[in-house]
Amino acid sequence: MATGKIIKALSGFYYVLHEGIVYQCRGRGVFRKKKITPLVGDIVEFQAETLKEGYILSIEKRENELVRPPIANVDQALIVTSTVNPDFNPLLLDRFLVLVESKRLQPVIVISKMDQTEEEKLPSIMEYQRIYETIGYPVLLSSMHDQEKLNEIERQLANKTTVIAGQSGVGKSSLLNFLDPTLDIETDEISESLGRGKHTTRHVELYNIAGGLVADTPGFSSLDFGDLQLEELGECFPEFVAVQDDCKFRGCLHVKEPKCAVKAGVENRSIAGHRYNHYLQFVEEIKNRKPRY
Repeated sequence: MATGKIIKALSGFYYVLHEGIVYQCRGRGVFRKKKITPLVGDIVEFQAETLKEGYILSIEKRENELVRPPIANVDQALIVTSTVNPDFNPLLLDRFLVLVESKRLQPVIVISKMDQTEEEKLPSIMEYQRIYETIGYPVLLSSMHDQEKLNEIERQLANKTTVIAGQSGVGKSSLLNFLDPTLDIETDEISESLGRGKHTTRHVELYNIAGGLVADTPGFSSLDFGDLQLEELGECFPEFVAVQDDCKFRGCLHVKEPKCAVKAGVENRSIAGHRYNHYLQFVEEIKNRKPRY
């Protein structure tokens, strides 16, 4: 019996990494009976007669798990957003950040295609970088032709399990291919008529990149706040959490309540107005969400 980590799940097989060797395993029938599905990222005990004939016997308790993409025990999310094609979208970035924060993952923001950015757009991009760094998020500017910037991204990946998130066309797969050319992950050009990329990633797989494990993750680009409760939303904005104890009311939702420290922060510009406006939009979205039965 040995312990390993599932790095790929495909067609009922689980590929378990143990001491640098990958074993192809099936799950035991007991998992089906208990309705447990092993996930990529799971730490498992397994038994294998050969490299192709193994069985997963048990799954260790998960630190966390995502539903879309189905993956467990993730340390951080690299949120890739581009400056052009598609244009930088702060609302979408904040949506990703809320989703990632709600799963208790460390977000790292990568702004890609800096080498394709028009001169007049640069001050605005740099201002957004300043705002998000002030909140406490690492913000990496990425250009495929700048090795120093790619080295910075590699340093963030070392010794961690990372998911990559971002809308289609921002260059997630291209970035992984540049970091490790042997991967040859399929990428699609932006579909001009739709103005967005086509989904090319078919399954979740952890790739060994820069001394860490990185998942190229399909399904992360349609984002709703399915399970997030209204009371939890403010916890996903670190700059709100920093001042919320100064709100007059405990459990303040920072919307209409008097003597709210978050609203005061927006007024004195210590909290970015666009972040607060997005928060209000998300509040409405959660309020209007149809109940699930």
